[in-house]
Amino acid sequence: MGARQVGKTTLLRDVFPNNDGTLWLNGDYEETRAMMSSESPQVLGSIIGDKKIVVIDEAQRIENIGLKLKIIQDVYGKEIQIIATGSSSFDLANKINEPLTGRKWEYQMLPISFKEMVAQNGLISECGNLLNRMMYGYCPDIVTHPETAKDRLLQLVEDNLYKDILSFDGVQKSAKITDLLQALAFQIGSQVSINELANTVGLDNKTIDKYLSLLEKSYIIFRLPSYSRNLRNELKTSNKYYFYDLGVRNVVIGDFRPINMRQDAGSVFENFIIAEMQKTVEKRRQYFWRTKQGQEIDYVYEVNGDLIAMEIKWSEKRNPRLPKRFIEEYNPSQVIHVNRNNFYELFI
Repeated sequence: MGARQVGKTTLLRDVFPNNDGTLWLNGDYEETRAMMSSESPQVLGSIIGDKKIVVIDEAQRIENIGLKLKIIQDVYGKEIQIIATGSSSFDLANKINEPLTGRKWEYQMLPISFKEMVAQNGLISECGNLLNRMMYGYCPDIVTHPETAKDRLLQLVEDNLYKDILSFDGVQKSAKITDLLQALAFQIGSQVSINELANTVGLDNKTIDKYLSLLEKSYIIFRLPSYSRNLRNELKTSNKYYFYDLGVRNVVIGDFRPINMRQDAGSVFENFIIAEMQKTVEKRRQYFWRTKQGQEIDYVYEVNGDLIAMEIKWSEKRNPRLPKRFIEEYNPSQVIHVNRNNFYELFI
């Protein structure tokens, strides 16, 4: 699973070449959807034929795909291997998770990471590219074609960004989704109010909640909830939203000015760091922390029972002090101060 244009198909074509033993199907094609319309084991078996590997790309576009994969697995699972990809979470319309409980392995693919690019280009080169990555992001097609990055990003957003979201029932207002994304893009690093978003975009709260969920499940944005153990003055139900890819964010707001000349450089850098944290393999519970009086910690996460606090500053010359209340109450095992001069230490 992963966003469109993140490299899922390219990766799978490298792992599973299109040879005599592999069947490739693409759910974006109407012919494939028509061919896969039957739930008959015999019909599905005739499609597979004597192939040992079946790759179904953009599988979420096929109606009742979860049930059909279950039938194939139950009847032919000892003879073949099935690989299905989706550019949105397969549970977006409850299409796959329930039928395949206990029958599947899930993998998530995000944009290329800073660490991967260090392995490709070297640390000095990639650190020198920080401003460029904060502007154009890490989508593979953008990284490999830097000379046309802006034009390719515009095409990516116009052609693919809303493709899956708009395919679901009741989602017809692409302009409203764009307005919502723009509102979120201007609020990265800030707690988000559903009421405020609803007033800004011109939709009711329930629809805003629905669209936010769709944007998350399409791997465009992700959410950080507030951390709380019920101290009286903590925020308990607030969220912040960040973009998986900053290139997409900058297209949405139409701003490609140099990062170091922009007032939002600090927020963009915060998004960059927290998005990179999503790409690490380490599993964690993650939050931000804030009190009603405005005391705040940018990023708080738990690993194996340890609580770690992180402050992210674009041009901080001195390590800022963490709020005394937080230190006394939670006693974090580690405090990390991140700025543009030391950020690479997090990821290498």
